[in-house]
Amino acid sequence: MNPQESSDAQAHPNAPVPPASAVAPAAATAGRRRWLMAGVAGAAALAGAGVAWWRFQPHAIADGAEQALWALQLETPTGTPLALDSFKGRPLLINFWATWCPPCVEELPLLNRFYAERSAQGWQVLGLAIDQPSLVRKFLERTPLDFPIAMAGLEGTDLSRSLGNLTGGLPFTVVLGARGQVLHRKMGQVTPEDLQQWASLR
Repeated sequence: MNPQESSDAQAHPNAPVPPASAVAPAAATAGRRRWLMAGVAGAAALAGAGVAWWRFQPHAIADGAEQALWALQLETPTGTPLALDSFKGRPLLINFWATWCPPCVEELPLLNRFYAERSAQGWQVLGLAIDQPSLVRKFLERTPLDFPIAMAGLEGTDLSRSLGNLTGGLPFTVVLGARGQVLHRKMGQVTPEDLQQWASLR
């Protein structure tokens, strides 16, 4: 307090003072806000830890999801039925993609090379398109792929979540062992290093 403020205070000893009840709610609100932000930050940290744990822990598919996966009968872009149980018994890389997803389109040639190089070792690759059949057909006319493509439709997002895609985004790749267990999963574009690592899994 400077001398002027001191003299003013002495000159007006009866100046009104804000009641405590007017100050307390503001302080309480600020306190609640701090607790809320701390809670949100804590929840986000726990969620991030959960995502990291789920991503890097190989384990069985969620209850009922494996049975639902192998029971699916989808169609190829040309309308030919494709039963997923035909892929059982050998390691399988499932890639969820769409023509409108640039990273998906960029990684398809890499997946095609993986299939060409590893199919003799028992590896299978299946592309599940979350897209319209007409768009996928046009894409495959320009960019033919050797591995099978099936139309997953909008239900493909739910299927990918059951396989560990917590955000439902694309591209998403999951690697299944010969017994149907999840060996690895990746959200985002696949790299050559990923495929080299996955090739040693069973």
